[in-house]
Parts: sequence; C-alpha cells; structure tokens
Amino acid sequence: MEGAMRMTLVKMGKKKKSLTGKIISYFILSIWVLITLIPVIFTILTAFKSDPEISMASFRWLPSSFTYIENFRQAFLMGDWLLYFRNSLLITVITVAGSLLFNSMAGYAFARLKFKGREILFMIILLGMMVSPQSIIIPQFVMMRSVPLAGGNNILGQGGTGLLDTYVALIVPFLAGAFGIFLCRQFYSSFPESLDDAARIDGCGAIRTYFYVFLPLSKTILATLTILKSVATWNDFFYPLIMTQSEKMKTVQLGLQMFRGSSMTHYNYLMAATLITVIPMVIVYACAQKYFVQGIVSSGMKN
Repeated sequence: MEGAMRMTLVKMGKKKKSLTGKIISYFILSIWVLITLIPVIFTILTAFKSDPEISMASFRWLPSSFTYIENFRQAFLMGDWLLYFRNSLLITVITVAGSLLFNSMAGYAFARLKFKGREILFMIILLGMMVSPQSIIIPQFVMMRSVPLAGGNNILGQGGTGLLDTYVALIVPFLAGAFGIFLCRQFYSSFPESLDDAARIDGCGAIRTYFYVFLPLSKTILATLTILKSVATWNDFFYPLIMTQSEKMKTVQLGLQMFRGSSMTHYNYLMAATLITVIPMVIVYACAQKYFVQGIVSSGMKN
C-alpha cells in the first residue's frame, strides 16, 4: 500500500515538473515572439503616423488615427511604383523559375549519377557557400560590362556598357547557386535506389528519369527553394544598386530610397511603401509554407 502511494506521489511530482517546464517554455517563447514582432509592429504604426507624431519633439507610440491613409497614397505618388513592381516581379519570377530548374537538375546529377570527379566537383561548388556575395561583386561587374557585342562593346568587350543596366545582369548570375544545389542533392540522396532501377527497366535515361520520376516527387524541396530564392531576389538591394543606373531599371528596394533625403527622411512614407512591397512575399510564403519546414528537414544532414 505504501509502495503504491509512493509511486503515485512520484508520478504527481513528475507531472508538476513537466507542467512547470511547459509554462516556463511557453513564457520564454512568448517573450521571444514579442521581441521578434516589435520591429513589425513599429513599422505598421509608423506607416499611419503624421510627420509631427514621428518627430522627437512630439513623438507618439500610437498614431492618432488608423484611418490616416494619406501616407500610402503619397508614397505611391512619389515614384513610378508600377514600374518598380514590374521590374522586381519580372526579375524574381524568371530567377526563381530558372534556379528551380538548374539547381534541381544539378542536385539530381550529384545525387544519382555516377561520373568521374563527382565528389571533388561537388566540394568545389560548396566553396561558393563560404564566399560572401559582396566580395565577388567587382569581378561580376567587370564580367557584365565586358560581354562582347553587347551594350556597344566591340568583339573584345570594350567601348560600351555590356550587359549593365539590363535584366540579364540581374537574372543570369542568380539562376543557380551552391546552397540550392546542396539542398537538392541532399534531398535526392534520400530516395531509394529502386526508383532508378525501375526507371531503367522502363527504358528511361537520366533525363527522363529526372523529369518523370524525381521531379514530380520534389514538391517539398522546390517549395522551400521558391520561398528562399523569392525572398532573397525580391529583397536584394546591393546587387541592383551596383548593376543598374537608369530609372527604368529600378526595383522596389531601390525605389524605397527616394524617401531618404540629405536632410530629412520621411519615415511614415517609407514605412507605408515598405508594407506594400512585402505583400508579394507574404503571398508566396502563404502558398508554400506548408512544404517549407518539411523541405528543410528532409534535405538537412544526410550522407
């Protein structure tokens, strides 16, 4: 009898400890979520404020009225936002579509095909993950400017601007990447060898096996790459800043800089325009988020 009571007390103690641990965990996570959301909340509130409410002299945490939408209208009128959105959408869509094709094909080749030097070549590609994009911007700039017979260049790639200030300069360098190839290679490595054997029995070569067997099973990894690549391309500021000069090639991230003057920054207009520019990425994530975590997990650390 005493033994049964002792066991009951031990179980009750474990349940209390477990409940206490959960409460502490939820509390810490709630604080962390709040800290993470503070910049987002501040951006939304600032988008509805007037200039006096932002100034240090009469600063207010909350806007006087959430019906104050003049900031959004004024921000839209200050630049050619239809052009900026068109440029960003075109660049993002083509870049993402191309990267999905090339990264998945390269990942499939490294995971399923046997060829000489495969491992060495894959390790060389992985070195690209260790190089900062900013460190190679000058060679990329020189390469784009020196393309022969483009932008007024002669056969030697001299005398003109090459591919600078064109869509090609903003798309081609990002059609494939070491990180995307790595994810796809890890993902395809988890597939059983029986798939390749069945495809060979049916008379499929490597290309047909990729398109008819592996590609239809790649929803999770392709959705993951779509989110990562879309966000990276849409939010890229540094590369378009270096590679473009004209107003007609501005992207939304370059368009946001118009609100920053030499003596004053219109933070309310800037935050209003920022909220508008994030809408496409929110839509992309909402459409692909259910595959996102699954794709990251399934292509994580596998041999």
